[in-house]
Amino acid sequence: MTHLSVSNVCKSFGSVPVLVDQSLDVEEGEFVALLGPSGCGKSTLLQIINGLVPADRGTILLDGKDITGRTGAGRGMVFQGADLFPWRTALENVAFGLEVMGVGKAERLEQARHYLHLVGLRGFEEAWPHQLSGGMQQRVGIARAFCIRPSLLLMDEPFGALDVQTRDILQDELVRIWEAERKMVLFVTHGIEEALYLADRILVFSKRPAHVLREIVVPFERPRREEMKLDSTFLELRREISDLLRHDIHA
Repeated sequence: MTHLSVSNVCKSFGSVPVLVDQSLDVEEGEFVALLGPSGCGKSTLLQIINGLVPADRGTILLDGKDITGRTGAGRGMVFQGADLFPWRTALENVAFGLEVMGVGKAERLEQARHYLHLVGLRGFEEAWPHQLSGGMQQRVGIARAFCIRPSLLLMDEPFGALDVQTRDILQDELVRIWEAERKMVLFVTHGIEEALYLADRILVFSKRPAHVLREIVVPFERPRREEMKLDSTFLELRREISDLLRHDIHA
């Protein structure tokens, strides 16, 4: 069974500790949100898991294999900005990860086309990044991450730079795609409502150096629908998390 295990990860930048003995587990098909204030270390933890930033100490296991300090190896990542190659079409951007993996041209383009259509961009295969809106570019980034068929999808505030309406639309799109192809997901966000709407489980982080203030199992069944945001339980959980974060910041 697919499983992520992060054990006792520590990271400091100079004399500033960011993560101290941080541990978490994610099960196969589970969507986990990391929620907390800016600068608390959520994104740093994601980058360590992806092998982009070295940990000072700690171990990361994916499917039982030690991936500490290694890039690739079953992980896909979506950043806050789509970070598309401007000299590649939308289809070529989606296919890039497969190209790096050595997949033949015909096969990688066929697979990339499938995921580009899955994110609602049929007809935009030959579009250049500058011809796409911010929301469309982010769809390409999501398709690119899914296209390599990773065991673990890491998402670092992927909708943070978008306007409210586009963000709501892409949240629904992400739910739809994820429900079609269940992956382990670690999703970093500042948005309480976003975390409650998307995740199975939320880890609420403290201010730096981060520790988990509370773990919340989201009590809403899937498939998720927009009207759940008006549910009394949803509103009460949102208030409780907001109070928790506000108290921690001023403690």
